[in-house]
Amino acid sequence: MAVSLIYEAVLNIILIVCVLIVPGLVVGLLVSIFQAATQINEQTLSFLPRLLVTLGMLAFAGHWILEKLMDAFKILFMTIPGALG
Repeated sequence: MAVSLIYEAVLNIILIVCVLIVPGLVVGLLVSIFQAATQINEQTLSFLPRLLVTLGMLAFAGHWILEKLMDAFKILFMTIPGALG
């Protein structure tokens, strides 16, 4: 039972992190390619688009993330009495 709970928790963590991080990685890669092509070495040019995309994804997928977390806690709280005996 503990292994299945940990498996579900890790799966939820991976899904939530991927939704938030992968778009930022893609934008960072595109900005890096642009910087290499134009030879512009500005740190904020790389940071600001990634920040905006991550905040945008948080606003866009925030409802889904909250729903996944609430479902995980509901399952956890429902299984606690059975685990205690």
